[in-house]
This record gives sequence, C-alpha cells and structure tokens, in this order.
Amino acid sequence: MFKYFCLTIFQKNMKIDHIAIWTRNLEGMRNFYIHYFDASSTEIYYNHSKEFRSYFLSFDTDCRLEIMEMPRIPASRNDSVKQFIGIIHFAINVGSREKVDQLTKTLKNDGYKIVNEPRTTGDGYYESVVLDPDGNRVEIMN
Repeated sequence: MFKYFCLTIFQKNMKIDHIAIWTRNLEGMRNFYIHYFDASSTEIYYNHSKEFRSYFLSFDTDCRLEIMEMPRIPASRNDSVKQFIGIIHFAINVGSREKVDQLTKTLKNDGYKIVNEPRTTGDGYYESVVLDPDGNRVEIMN
C-alpha cells in the first residue's frame, strides 16, 4: 500500500520540462521561435571548452525548448519530410483555428515548407505542420 501511495504522489508531479534540439543555426532557430511563436529567450549560455552554446526558449506553458549548437555534432540523416523512428514532431497550441490558419499562411508566405495544410485530424485536433529552419516538424494546433 505504501509503495503504491508513493508512486502515485511522484507520478502526479511529473511533467516535461524541456525538449532539446541540436542545430547549426542557433540564432536563426532562436529568431524563428521568437518571431512566429512568441517565445521568450534566456541569455546565451556558452561553454568555451566544449564550444557549446544554447538558449532556452519559453512559451506560455511550463515546457521549454532548448536549442543547442556545438561544432562536432553530426548532421541528422533523417529526411524531415518523411516519417522515421524517434521524435517526429512537437506541437504548439496557438489557441484557435483562426490562428492556426493565419500562422500557417504567414509561414508559407515567408518561404517555410508546409508539410500539412490546416485540417481536422481523426482525433479531433485542428492542425497544420511546418518545418522550422532546421527541418524539424512543428505542429501548429488548436
């Protein structure tokens, strides 16, 4: 009984704190999420000995996005348009269908690749999918 009680308490306090993405375009990625998704950013963190730089980007939720750059990290071999094993996308809820439509149109007009135009999915979400500057899938949803 005590073991079950302890597990229940700990499980209820768990949450995703952040998702991390390696990039070769740290400032471009930072600007993308600030400009299009109203993210706020920490000051840059720089570890000189490892040549590691990163930012934490915050949205209106507790979950943050860490973008990181280090010269020795190899490029991904995954095709960003095709599906593959592993994390395939993350979703940002923009609050309304109209905002999904508006942001998708703005991103398309600004030259970003739209993988899926806005639509209602089988599980009832209204969403589109865009590729960020590094080709990561970002689901724009309501």
